[in-house]
Amino acid sequence: MIAGKKILLGICGSIAAYKMAYLVRGLIKAGAEVQVLMTPAATGFITPLTLSTLSKRPVYHDVNDGENWNNHVELGLWADAYLIAPATATTLGKLAHGIADNMVVATYLSARCPVFFAPAMDLDMWIHPTTTENIARLQRFGNRLIPVGTGELASGLSGPGRLAEPDDMLRTLDQFFQTEQTAAGKRILVTAGPTYEALDPVRFLGNRSTGTMGVEIALAWARRGATVDLVLGPSALRSEHPNLTIHRVESAQQMYERCVAVFPKADYAIMAAAVADYRPKNVATEKIKKTGGQDFSNLELERTPDIAATLGQQKRADQTLVGFALETTNEQANARGKLERKNFDYIVLNSLRDTGAGFGTGTNRVRVLDRAGTWTEIPLAAKREVAKRLVEMLLV
Repeated sequence: MIAGKKILLGICGSIAAYKMAYLVRGLIKAGAEVQVLMTPAATGFITPLTLSTLSKRPVYHDVNDGENWNNHVELGLWADAYLIAPATATTLGKLAHGIADNMVVATYLSARCPVFFAPAMDLDMWIHPTTTENIARLQRFGNRLIPVGTGELASGLSGPGRLAEPDDMLRTLDQFFQTEQTAAGKRILVTAGPTYEALDPVRFLGNRSTGTMGVEIALAWARRGATVDLVLGPSALRSEHPNLTIHRVESAQQMYERCVAVFPKADYAIMAAAVADYRPKNVATEKIKKTGGQDFSNLELERTPDIAATLGQQKRADQTLVGFALETTNEQANARGKLERKNFDYIVLNSLRDTGAGFGTGTNRVRVLDRAGTWTEIPLAAKREVAKRLVEMLLV
């Protein structure tokens, strides 16, 4: 399953770095494309020339090497998986707290692919509470730990802290890509972001949604092998995946038309967008001035088309429709009512009263209600992890 995959390998300054030559060779032999990144300290343990020769690609160890700016953002979007190994105690701390002072960490913060980290350090460093907390923090963000081995360490001590063997890391990646393809052959519709309803050529009615949660859901499906149509309202987010097609829209009407066109082919539809409920009845062709009797005091509004309700009416027995509810009061009762009215199979409840959830945050906490009346909670985590767990729930 590794054949054809794009793998980023971030190497840190540890004596175990020499093992990465064997890992790169194994990945290339398995048919993967490998791009090696290094911290400056790592170059003292194994040369970039060795790794470049094995990977058949240039090795990057500085964001700016004096001649070129190495685009960590593009690398983060390019990869199917990012493995950081050996991950030293220093790098674990930087990853956990976003200290992007080298190519490995800067690319981690830009990566939209799954991230694996394989620690390597001496026994006392490994069991130190600082290391333990940093690892737990990285796992809460949705990153995947490749466990350390136990045995003789470079210091002469014996115990946990050894870097996993290259064959073990290769096997972990291979198993990941096998299990991740559980949605292959499925067609998914996801809506995300706000809608903007024009008042005049300058102003609009909108909301605070950034689209992050919906985009992460779309990417989670794409990584599982599904073909995904993401209908995305106005958003600054960029997302790339070979299984993902983005349909950019602005208004509720445009989102409605695109969803109605795509929905008949979908196996699952997840309505994560924050669609405006109302729009101006008449849109001014020129900017409305405060002078000359023009103002918004007599603004007439009309309802926008109800996308979710329309899809609920059209839904076939072989389709699954998932709605979202953002509530501030009577959350569960309101969500249950919305599920029934719109013929959802599941509804995902957000509450603005939950710290770390809602618009403009990198984390979320949701409760999912199914038609049988069962609530399932996904605790506070990075939105990428919440999206992953939601998709896993729907595929059970």
